[in-house]
Amino acid sequence: MEMASLSEGLTQVLIPAAALVGIVFALIQWYLVSKVKVSNEPGSNGYNDRLIEEEESEEGVNSLEVSIKCAEIQNAISVGATSFLFTQYKYLSVFMGVFSLIIFLFLGSVKGFSTKSEPCTYNTGNVCKPALANAFFSTVAFLLGALTSTLSGFLGMKIATYANARTTLEAKKGVGKAFIAAFRSGAVMGFLLAANGLFVLYVSINLFKLYYGDDWEGLYESITGYGLGGSSMALFGRVGGGIYTKAADVGADLVGKVERNIPEDDPRNPAVIADNVGDNVGDIAGMGSDLFGSYAESSCAALFVASISSFGINHNYAAMSYPLIVSSMGIVVCLITALFATDLFEIKSVNEIEPTLKRQLLISTVLMTAGIAMVTFFALPSEFTLYDFGTEKTVKNWYLFFCVAIGLWAGLAIGYTTEYYTSNAYSPVQDVADSCRTGAATNVIFGLALGYKSVIIPIFSIAVAIYVSFSLAAMYGIAVAALGMLSTIATGLAIDAYGPISDNAGGIAEMAGMSHKIRERTDALDAAGNTTAAIGKGFAIGSAALVSLALFGAFVSRAGLKTVDVLTPKVFIGLIVGAMLPYWFSAMTMKSVGSAALKMVEEVRRQFNTIPGLMEGRAKPDYATCVKISTDASLREMIPPGALVMLTPLIAGTLFGVETLAGVLAGSLVSGVQVAISASNTGGAWDNAKKYIEAGGSEHAKSLGPKGSDAHKAAVIGDTIGDPLKDTSGPSLNILIKLMAVESLVFAPFFAAHGGFLFKLL
Repeated sequence: MEMASLSEGLTQVLIPAAALVGIVFALIQWYLVSKVKVSNEPGSNGYNDRLIEEEESEEGVNSLEVSIKCAEIQNAISVGATSFLFTQYKYLSVFMGVFSLIIFLFLGSVKGFSTKSEPCTYNTGNVCKPALANAFFSTVAFLLGALTSTLSGFLGMKIATYANARTTLEAKKGVGKAFIAAFRSGAVMGFLLAANGLFVLYVSINLFKLYYGDDWEGLYESITGYGLGGSSMALFGRVGGGIYTKAADVGADLVGKVERNIPEDDPRNPAVIADNVGDNVGDIAGMGSDLFGSYAESSCAALFVASISSFGINHNYAAMSYPLIVSSMGIVVCLITALFATDLFEIKSVNEIEPTLKRQLLISTVLMTAGIAMVTFFALPSEFTLYDFGTEKTVKNWYLFFCVAIGLWAGLAIGYTTEYYTSNAYSPVQDVADSCRTGAATNVIFGLALGYKSVIIPIFSIAVAIYVSFSLAAMYGIAVAALGMLSTIATGLAIDAYGPISDNAGGIAEMAGMSHKIRERTDALDAAGNTTAAIGKGFAIGSAALVSLALFGAFVSRAGLKTVDVLTPKVFIGLIVGAMLPYWFSAMTMKSVGSAALKMVEEVRRQFNTIPGLMEGRAKPDYATCVKISTDASLREMIPPGALVMLTPLIAGTLFGVETLAGVLAGSLVSGVQVAISASNTGGAWDNAKKYIEAGGSEHAKSLGPKGSDAHKAAVIGDTIGDPLKDTSGPSLNILIKLMAVESLVFAPFFAAHGGFLFKLL
């Protein structure tokens, strides 16, 4: 087999160089955001950021007072989010310690903790490192993945809380300036996450190589722990953050808007700070960890399949690193794409915001297609063989170009379909808004129907991507298709993080008593952000489907199964139980949000009823109690759903064996994707139907409004029902399907050796 034209030395330079370029670009964007005038005044705990704009606002409100008020609110949100995450990480550090021990004990016991070298599983005739080494390095990789995932979420939250008030103050100068502040802040998070994920994975591989040497089979098998660590943290981050944000949101909306008829983010509402903190811990920190997990797992799945193919057996480093080179190219492409939004074109009016964000997706996809072609022809030999369930499949390098490209374009199709079903510029959401004329019940019926219908095109897109990529390059094709969908992760995260930052900016404008004009600008930013957040969730779910299928293939290969026969009872019982799991998981998370929201509603009502002068604005509400309710509920309630996901593969594999576990994984994948897409899109549509009525941008919208009308109250109820669907259950489900698959892959040697003892007894 001929070698690729890219040498090992050049590959070793290009990958970290791309990661460093991403980090430097993120720091430059952060520096540009920080140039919104800041003066640090010593506060009670060191110092607080004070954001001071000298210019007087057009309406004659004292600009200095408003700016100081903005800074105080920003500080309260930042402190709340930081303290919640630190408390959550304390719990998670215990989980990391316990689970690391489980990984080490399970994998170490495969060969009775032997330190002797043994024959390789795939590269027969060669000697590989002992199983104990695999146990140790898988545990180290798990911890590295968990720490990187945690860092991704934490940095994202810090950047978002740093940028929210700056975006509010920039809105005084115009919508274009505010958009650039919010988008640049999103880009900081996107590029830091993509670059960190790539860099840590690259460094881990090179450090592990010092021990493993030529045993690439063992090396890349142990690296799969990196994906497991990333996703297990993401699960708790998404579920915990989702419960926190939605308990506060539902409580604030039901009492504030529906019962008391006060605007969203009104400072008189006791739950308003908790609501804004929630945007950062759920939508930013949770989402950052989630997409990092997807990226880590798709890379690990591709690397593992490659290591047992000709790339790994012939020690072709450049071809082996193909997934990392694709990600490196993605960082460069996203960097060029980001300049189109911030430097090359200027937004002058409100209706240019959404098209600019959508253009980001299209530009990055087109540029990335060219980038993939270049990478494929330089990094891969013209012909090679790939592992295909016990046989070798001969593949040409241009096959892989099509695999990655189809994943990339399927992502765009899912993104645009999601946008069509969740943006209030199109008829589906307008129909949902129209159904509010006759009350909340018809709104709920229309919203559910929209969610179910929105599943059709994404599923066909995923199906086409799976069929083409598997036909061309077996399981490796599916793994790199998932990587293709995630190759523009920096752009996807930038437009995704932009949403919660804009939402917070609007909240700060309302609480600081800024003029109606500024609130209109931040609302326009927020409405576009809602749609892009739905697009981001679509990407996350689509990529999760491909990633978990690739991991499923890697698991089946590692467990020594040639086929998975649905007609055998062992597999079928797994299939039907696996298909039930997303419903069980959703029930847990929805109930958690419901019970936490119940406490929040009671507390907000209590404060309105017992604090004299609160409604008149003469007294301040007790924000801290509401923050505490959300924090306590989310930390307590995230444990049962997390335990369900983490324990299912261990129980199924140990008691029932690899065939039943294969059925569980297939069932959860097939049903989880449908439930996740419909839940996310239903919630997104209800949210934007409410915003459509509030904005009153068309004659139709005006006929349904204004705020406080019966149709608007029905829309608020729909939005409140949709909150846990789109921000807790829906986004967490994609982690469920990926996490169970990667966990099964990591524990596959143990399940293959000792699993299924219940069936052995019968």
